[in-house]
Amino acid sequence: MKLIEVDHLSKQYGSLVAVNDLSFTVNKGEIVGFLGPNGAGKTTTMRILTGYLPATQGTARIAGFDIFDSPLEVKRRIGYLPEHPPVYRDMYVRSYLTFVSKIKGVPNGVRRERIDQVMERCGIQDRAGQLIGQLSKGYQQRVGIAQAIVHNPDVIILDEPTIGLDPNQIRDVRHLVKGLAREHTVILSTHILPEVEMTCDRVVIINKGQIAAVDSPKNLMDEVAGQQKLRVEVAGDVAAAERIAQGVPGVVSVSVVKGENPEGIAVMDLAAPADADIRAELSKRLVGAGLDLLELRGMAASLEDIFHQLTTTEETGD
Repeated sequence: MKLIEVDHLSKQYGSLVAVNDLSFTVNKGEIVGFLGPNGAGKTTTMRILTGYLPATQGTARIAGFDIFDSPLEVKRRIGYLPEHPPVYRDMYVRSYLTFVSKIKGVPNGVRRERIDQVMERCGIQDRAGQLIGQLSKGYQQRVGIAQAIVHNPDVIILDEPTIGLDPNQIRDVRHLVKGLAREHTVILSTHILPEVEMTCDRVVIINKGQIAAVDSPKNLMDEVAGQQKLRVEVAGDVAAAERIAQGVPGVVSVSVVKGENPEGIAVMDLAAPADADIRAELSKRLVGAGLDLLELRGMAASLEDIFHQLTTTEETGD
């Protein structure tokens, strides 16, 4: 079941086209990473989906409701956490969530139970009586997620939910987001690409307001890159090792990761076409030149590699 359907969506500010003919869908229960360089149109798209901004052309549907024809029905079905959590620092956690739940139409008869549920899910039940302004950044982010889900929406949109958090807090938020997918559909915008690999079922990459790729992280890494990467470690002259590697048929590029050091060891990364096995020829030439081959192993392409490949022509601005 498709809970989000974006159909030829565009947003233009005068001569600036911020979002250009975007079309994609998100299925029920999916976590979809929404990626792109600064100025690519990510935040603009999320603001359109949440009803914060009107589109210039195209439309979108949330749980079957058109965002322009039925904006109130759409808002009832969306929970939104913007980049800066919309929390009131001078309110207590429970009082704030009660306030938000009233605004979002949670019935009075189930309001307290619902607030208890989201506080437990977000790990803030022991902070219920604290001022939000006295909480750490990580706990304020949890309160922000709690306000986004307190009305039990079908769709949750999270804009940079781990920005400014330490590694332990990032891990906690990641586990929380993965747990949300059991009951909700999630769109997650972030610049922390390893988080996307560990969290998201699919990825939508946009560049200059247009779709650059839509697929699972694994498929993107397998299919879009089209190259294999090798890590080579040798003992001996790094310049000679680099020159030999560059001369092996099929090698596309050679990057010295670590040059000669007191131990006389050099480390290089090589790129070659995915269907070319250069290992035998490479090892034969290195050893034949009197270099000691200490390590030769394949390295999987990362989402960062794919992101860089698809967005290297981006222009900054937002």
